[in-house]
Parts: sequence; C-alpha cells; structure tokens
Amino acid sequence: MAERTLRADAARNHQRIVDAALAAFEDAGPAVTLEEIADRAAVSVATLYRRFGNRDQVVRAAFDHVLSTEVEPVADARTDDAWHDLTGLLSAAVDSLSRRQGLLAVTREARVADVESVQRCVNSLRRMLDRAIEAGVVRPELEVRDLAAVISMTLSTVHPDDPEGLDRRRYLALLVDGLRPSPDTLPPPSARGR
Repeated sequence: MAERTLRADAARNHQRIVDAALAAFEDAGPAVTLEEIADRAAVSVATLYRRFGNRDQVVRAAFDHVLSTEVEPVADARTDDAWHDLTGLLSAAVDSLSRRQGLLAVTREARVADVESVQRCVNSLRRMLDRAIEAGVVRPELEVRDLAAVISMTLSTVHPDDPEGLDRRRYLALLVDGLRPSPDTLPPPSARGR
C-alpha cells in the first residue's frame, strides 16, 4: 500500500514539475532556472533532480507533454476526407506549439525540438499518413519523417513580432502544398532519417 502511494506521489510530482516548467518557460523563457521551476511546483530541487536528471530532461518532458496532450489527440478526429484530416493534424501541431513561444525558445536552446523529437509524436499518427497515401491525396513516397520535418520547419518561422501567426500560416501552406501528388518523385532521405 505504501509503495502504491509513493508511485502516486511521484506521478503527481512529475506532473507538477512539468506544469510548473511550462508556465515558467512562458513567463521567463530560457533564462528560467531549475530552482524556480521547483519553487513553482512546490517541490524541492532534489525531488526535481530525482524525477529529471538535468535541465534538458525537464525541457523534453514539457515539450513531450504538449505533444501528447494537445497534438496526438487530433489524430483521433477522423472524417471522410483524408487530406483534411492530415492537414488539420499538421495545423493543430503547429498552432499548439506556436502558442508556446517560451517553450519553443527553450527547446531550441536545448535542441530537443528537432525532427526526431517531433517524429515520436508523428509516429503515433502514421495511420493518418497511410490513409492519405491510400486515398491518393499525397505523394506516395512520403514518410512519417516528412511530416515531422514540415512541423519543425514551420515552427522555425514562429517569432514574437508576428502575433497573428501570418508567417507560420503562410509557410505551413507552402510546405503542405509540397505534400500533394506530383509527377516528380522526391529525392530519398538520408540514411539517418530512415
């Protein structure tokens, strides 16, 4: 019984730290310290280090939390329009992450928001890409990694001087257009990308 309570406490502490980190990154950006995050979460710094070995792990946990709670659920929304579903997913991912400019800044600094990190989320959404390929609405040679790259590239256009998100919408539209079927086949990705 005591072991079960400890696990529940550890899970609560984990979530409190992630929530505190998300709020701190939005308020203070990359300059926020682990001590400040621990204070906001009402846990000791030792508890934070027990749950997360270093700052990069806190950043990755916060980033992964946003992906798993705000982006991945969009994959469950399915209509009869495979193109709409796929582009809706990409748009939801970009919109969700772009609202968190503090988190984006700290993930860029820590280099945890790379294609591979985003790909973990997109991998769970492979069925949406497969549906779009089957429906013939996207290039047949597309891979999940390509969707992760579209998200990452679009997020690189997000900046504080564009509060309406005009740049991100423009470049997402441009990149999404490149997903459509074409008589020209895409060059293969690097071996690392496979």
